[in-house]
Amino acid sequence: MTSEPDSFPRRHARTQRFTLGAPRSFTVAPDGSRVAFLRSASGTDRAGALWVLDTADGQERLVADPRALLGGVEERLSPAERARRERSREGGAGIVGQATDAAVELASFALSGRLFTAGPRAGTARELPVPGPVIDPRPAPDGRHIAYVSGGALRVVGAGGEGDRALAEPESEGVSYGLAEFIAAEEMGRTRGFWWAPESDRLLVARVDDTPVQRWWISDPAHPERDPQHVRYPAAGTPNAEVRLSVIGLDGTRTEVGWDRTRYPYLARVHWSAAGAPLLLVQSRDQRAQVCLAVDPATGGTRMVHADEDRTWLELFPGVPCWSPSGQLVRIADEGGARVLAVGDRLLTGPRLHVRAVLDVSAHDVLISASAGEEAAEPEIGEVHVYRVNELGVERVSREPGVHSAVRAGGVTVLVSATPDRPGTRAQVLRDGQPVGTIASYAEDPGLSPRVTLTQGGARRVPCALLMPKDYDGGSLLPVLLDPYGGPHGQRVVAAHHAYLTSQWFADQGFAVLIADGRGTPGRSPAWEKAVKDDIAAVVLQDQVDALHALADRFPLDLGRVAIRGWSFGGYLAALAALRRPDVFHAAVVGAPVTDLRLYDTHYQERYLGHPGERPEVYRRNSLIDDAGLVDAAEPHRPMMVIHGLADDNVVVAHSLRLSSALLAAGRPHEVLPLSGVTHMTPQESVAENLLRLQVDFLKRSLGLDRGH
Repeated sequence: MTSEPDSFPRRHARTQRFTLGAPRSFTVAPDGSRVAFLRSASGTDRAGALWVLDTADGQERLVADPRALLGGVEERLSPAERARRERSREGGAGIVGQATDAAVELASFALSGRLFTAGPRAGTARELPVPGPVIDPRPAPDGRHIAYVSGGALRVVGAGGEGDRALAEPESEGVSYGLAEFIAAEEMGRTRGFWWAPESDRLLVARVDDTPVQRWWISDPAHPERDPQHVRYPAAGTPNAEVRLSVIGLDGTRTEVGWDRTRYPYLARVHWSAAGAPLLLVQSRDQRAQVCLAVDPATGGTRMVHADEDRTWLELFPGVPCWSPSGQLVRIADEGGARVLAVGDRLLTGPRLHVRAVLDVSAHDVLISASAGEEAAEPEIGEVHVYRVNELGVERVSREPGVHSAVRAGGVTVLVSATPDRPGTRAQVLRDGQPVGTIASYAEDPGLSPRVTLTQGGARRVPCALLMPKDYDGGSLLPVLLDPYGGPHGQRVVAAHHAYLTSQWFADQGFAVLIADGRGTPGRSPAWEKAVKDDIAAVVLQDQVDALHALADRFPLDLGRVAIRGWSFGGYLAALAALRRPDVFHAAVVGAPVTDLRLYDTHYQERYLGHPGERPEVYRRNSLIDDAGLVDAAEPHRPMMVIHGLADDNVVVAHSLRLSSALLAAGRPHEVLPLSGVTHMTPQESVAENLLRLQVDFLKRSLGLDRGH
């Protein structure tokens, strides 16, 4: 197997899926005069830099170059920062995140554990000498102070570097201030642990005590001389971290915020703006009940603003809850079978839209992202659009088919769009809805265009994407490779060019590649997502089979040669397919699978299956490894290639090792490919090419394609 430096797999890894060089992390000044954003210098440069676009003339200016600021010294990350990036799936380097004051006159960011500030208007940057390593620095709204976390303590320093001091320090090992706990960052979408008051005189600060959480050890067998890394991992049914919240003043005063933490232990959302009191969204452990609380910062007391209950579970959404400028509660709710936008007591959208996130709230409207709902005039397979919503109606902001999002302030909107027929993403700047410019992208062109058909399959109209080899002439049946994620929070069938690059590469190796988003995946309806409650294995697998058979009636698919590959939930699904439906699937590539569901985390696993101590039979029914002996229950045996990163702290390698042991005990053929030093994220460039090629080799061998059949 030869290495090809310019092969697609290597370029795909080198460019981080052709995203390097694309602008991201946009912040629009409240007067609309400028847009701050991050972008690396080329399509192969991992080091993000801070840039500013002046909206008056469309000129871009480099504000902070990480290499210049570090003087050419190699970047070094603390273990806490590496863990934070793993949770957020951040694979870049340099400036990977920036926060600004309210006026976007001061930006702060961490580089190599050091604190830097920059003036987006002036175009200057400097380092502030503070104790490190620095994590998540954020300026106060008035720009006079910067808060940050170091060594588990929340610290604050003047914007000029003066008066650095700790506002809250850990009292014991396992305690930290100002950081999100594992479960919040990994599953709730809350990556922060402190929030400034709009008056800039105090902060809401999370105190996390990880002591109750069980300790796991992750070692690198390739380096036995190194100590194993210990992590606190809250597996299903085990204790979570204890999370408290306090109001801490710049003068050191502290007031603890009170709520029923026994009934609502999960701190899911925090919002603090000038439009009203601080808002908290807290959830019960079973995620069937949650309350939105308003906080009195002076006393720490809370009052209920809104309460929700659901017989299955309650989803968490980006951007809500929050206050509108007029003081009304803005939220996303599941009402009448639809996911809708609510402002105050009014529902402003209906079943024609499936609301996904609140992007901005102004005095005149709410900016949302949404896909077509169950009662939409057209299905719009894989599309996500931006809409303006108010009491007068709904207006679509994004026009062309694709996947769109936006950032808005001061009458200026940055509309970020990915479309099926254009490589990469485009960041278009709009003023009062009219285009005024585009922020340049330096991302590389992948050099291939997916030959994809977006369609629906089966009686349930499962969204599907089917890819054919670029040189396929239609003259013969093609072996089939299913390439799903297939589970919660993972939509794969999207109307975007880059979403199918790897799948097209597999298609060009001689396969018809099918991606199906069955029940449990997002973007369609609450009922579609929640259909997997208590039965996540059977439901998702059945929809894959139904989609395959439905498309085989319309396309030249060879049902006698069907394989499946997947990563994470997709790996779990691939193993399920080979074990439970060997009548349909003939080989499986199983990447980083969750095999023993009791080993995965509380907030995710208990949402779908409940508490394992209370419902052990549900876990046995859905796990790949269980007391019923699932692994040797099906005939005939189908070959599997099991792949896992040994440094994975999310889906630990124990999952694959237990699967392999069970397969061996049952006499099942399988291969195991351990990846030393690789986490749950995309493997490094040196691994990527041969990892994909080894999968193709395995699939061809297993389907008999290497024998010319």
